[in-house]
Amino acid sequence: MGFVIECAIWWAAPLPNDPEYLTLLDEPEQGRHRAYRLEIDQRRFLTGRVMAKTVLGERLGLSAQEVRFDATCDDCGKPHGKPRIKGVEFSISHSGDRIGLAVTTAPVGLDVETENRKADDSLISYALNEAEQKALNGLSAAERASAFFQYWTRKEALMKATGKGLKIPLQSITLDGARLAASTHAALNPNSTWLQDLTPGEGYRAAVAILTTENVTTTETNWHP
Repeated sequence: MGFVIECAIWWAAPLPNDPEYLTLLDEPEQGRHRAYRLEIDQRRFLTGRVMAKTVLGERLGLSAQEVRFDATCDDCGKPHGKPRIKGVEFSISHSGDRIGLAVTTAPVGLDVETENRKADDSLISYALNEAEQKALNGLSAAERASAFFQYWTRKEALMKATGKGLKIPLQSITLDGARLAASTHAALNPNSTWLQDLTPGEGYRAAVAILTTENVTTTETNWHP
């Protein structure tokens, strides 16, 4: 039996914009928090950062206040890129009232989406290739949306794991269920990519991807401050 990588996933509801949580944000994060126009978007961002700093602080032997992320964008140098910290791999995602955090030891991507949004033909044709689109034929509108957003979260998780995000075209990824069947982008190799659907709760779809050739075990836990 080969080496096994552990991946822990936490799910949380949006925290309030209270001072006890806001003080955990550093100056660039405070700026990003203020830039959100809607309060719920501020709270989602805040929750992701507070949960990550709390969980990772415990793993690294630091207080949440001591945890500092490097979120420098590789393209423009501004602090809105994927957050990073030495010694651990993690990914944050949020949608609706669900905020998720995945923590492991290899490059990881997490994505969660509400499944009750409309999935129109233009969005489906943008994200899915012809074979994947055919899998949605014959489904009711609700089933079609749910199935589409499962595809979407899988692809988003894969793209996030590479650190390249939307620079990887969605249609360059071909899925066979929760498995990367093929990729025309060099950043993703089916032989060194692990993918799994998650259970974020009713009304949501989620997936986690890890760039590894090893076996992976996952745990999902509800997080409370």
